[in-house]
Amino acid sequence: MRAAELLVRCLANEGVQVIFGVPGEETLAVTDALLDSRIRFIPCRHEQGAAFMADVWGRLTGQAGVCLATLGPGATNLATGVADANLDRAPLVAITGQAGRDRIHKESHQYVSITDMFRPITKWATRIELGQVVPEAVRKAFKLAQTEKPGACHLELPEDVADEEVAGDCVPLSTERSRRPSPDRPALRRAAELIDRAKDPLIFAGNGVIRGKASHALRYFAGRTGIPVANTFMAKGCLPWDHELSLGTVGLQLRDYVSCGFDRADLVIAIGYDPVEYAPMLWNPDRQKRIVHIDFTPAEVDTHYQPAVEVVADVREAVELLTDLVSVRRDPARTRQLHEWILTELHEGATDNGFPVKPQRVLYDLRQVLGPDDILISDVGAHKLWVARLFQAVEPNTVIISNGFAAMGIALPGAVAAKLCFPDRKVVAVSGDGGFLMNCQELETGVRLGLPVVTLLFRDNAFGVIRWKQLTRFGRESGVAFGNPDFVALARAFGGQGFRVEAADELLPALKEAFASPVPCVVDVPVDYRENLRLTERMGQLVCPI
Repeated sequence: MRAAELLVRCLANEGVQVIFGVPGEETLAVTDALLDSRIRFIPCRHEQGAAFMADVWGRLTGQAGVCLATLGPGATNLATGVADANLDRAPLVAITGQAGRDRIHKESHQYVSITDMFRPITKWATRIELGQVVPEAVRKAFKLAQTEKPGACHLELPEDVADEEVAGDCVPLSTERSRRPSPDRPALRRAAELIDRAKDPLIFAGNGVIRGKASHALRYFAGRTGIPVANTFMAKGCLPWDHELSLGTVGLQLRDYVSCGFDRADLVIAIGYDPVEYAPMLWNPDRQKRIVHIDFTPAEVDTHYQPAVEVVADVREAVELLTDLVSVRRDPARTRQLHEWILTELHEGATDNGFPVKPQRVLYDLRQVLGPDDILISDVGAHKLWVARLFQAVEPNTVIISNGFAAMGIALPGAVAAKLCFPDRKVVAVSGDGGFLMNCQELETGVRLGLPVVTLLFRDNAFGVIRWKQLTRFGRESGVAFGNPDFVALARAFGGQGFRVEAADELLPALKEAFASPVPCVVDVPVDYRENLRLTERMGQLVCPI
């Protein structure tokens, strides 16, 4: 048995169902071995797209997504998606080919040190030097990728090692997962005491709530205690948007309505919170708030984030145990007033008939055609801030936003992966025209695989969020405008369908038709991003109703 065949057996043993990638000369032995396995190889049109697909697969399933590329440019093209998975805490294993070991010590065609390049953007990266260590290397990569905080790992397989014969006793290793530690009881009691003594506690839910499948425990805890909940971008849906204790999403890096909840909070219960999303100095600027830290790992060292107590354990179990220890039950009436005020403010513009279409109207109409379990993958740009702020998530892990690394180009490849993972759900990629054209080639992948994903395109002919920041800071723009192709014709050229919205009232029918289509669709919506500056102005004048 060749080492490449052993590698594929080990991947199957890890439960890998699909591998996203671009084939290459130095990975010939691996792609050949895949033909004799149950693992499906998905040829993508660019390695970055393959890495984003593996990234989103990991976010949605909790199992490491896998991407494959050859040496040199194939491997370097993976880097953005790999780094995104690492900072977004998505389990991913990247596998790359490499030149034979007899070439690595000298200047050689297409050779660069890929392991050195990947080490700063992964939890672990290694070269497999001997075929017999494949089982250990694969097991370690998946174990580290899936262990909290999850992230990316990288395996490099030189072509001569891939062809190496391995002994018959080289077999995949056990994949049984160890149990996470149970919460420390004195720490839980201390947390409960702090919560009971607080006048205005607030729960700040992060991505760890989603990863730890703790959303239902969080909902019960909030309901039993009457404590309001704010969430980060990547924790949307941990509490339904219309729950009376929901204060919505925080993370715009300017004062928003949810900031009113933070203003009056004297204790923040940070559950699964990750500072890569929203820095503590933005919500605890004077360092006066007491903090209870509940997460899988100890708190990051930060002058603005110094917990009074840390509960380091499985998040779901910690929240479940804490619920019975908190004795004070608060009247949610005060929170309900703030919640209703926030909803009223956020609904402004949701039915506006102006054209170009307001972002509020775009997202309002999109919500009408999606069920509670349908999936939205957001690209990065001005539209991401509107999605995070306004899109009404009902269930956890149904709104996928890159907010750790925040990489443009993720939405369409991510939607392809999401539809593969959940073929019975509607899947929409929400993109700006900047991010969409970074990986629009994956429309062909969606067409080839028969995956009817919908791309909802916010078109403003510019890098909108940078224009927004330039105008806010300097009063003028620089280097952000560009031209665009005919997106309807582009979608049709790939074998999909395209719809152009030319009035606000055309949007909802276009979305319904797109989701009924059996092929990938692009819905091109000219968007009124003058709303960005209006939002900045409103946030600057925000007065809390408390």
